[in-house]
Amino acid sequence: MVTEEEFPIVGAESRAVIEEAKEAGVYVFGGGIAETVDPVLVSSDGSVSTKIYPGSELRGGFTVLELPTRGDAVEWARKIAVACRCSQELREFMYDPAS
Repeated sequence: MVTEEEFPIVGAESRAVIEEAKEAGVYVFGGGIAETVDPVLVSSDGSVSTKIYPGSELRGGFTVLELPTRGDAVEWARKIAVACRCSQELREFMYDPAS
């Protein structure tokens, strides 16, 4: 947990890693999760529920990078984790040639 005193330092270090990713040409998109807004699940029949998938709760934020290898992704996740002082969950998007 980041203390109130550490928060400005952590913010600056996290933004520095994002700037590094931008300069490296690998940054696609990132942002924080609005934790004050409850998530909803929209089902295939169009119904809306406040019950989300078990274990799918997100906190903090996310960053999308375009990288050539999983090893590169792990290295960038490591940089982000160190800067923000929090663990990072690494996921891979499947390529869609139509996107």
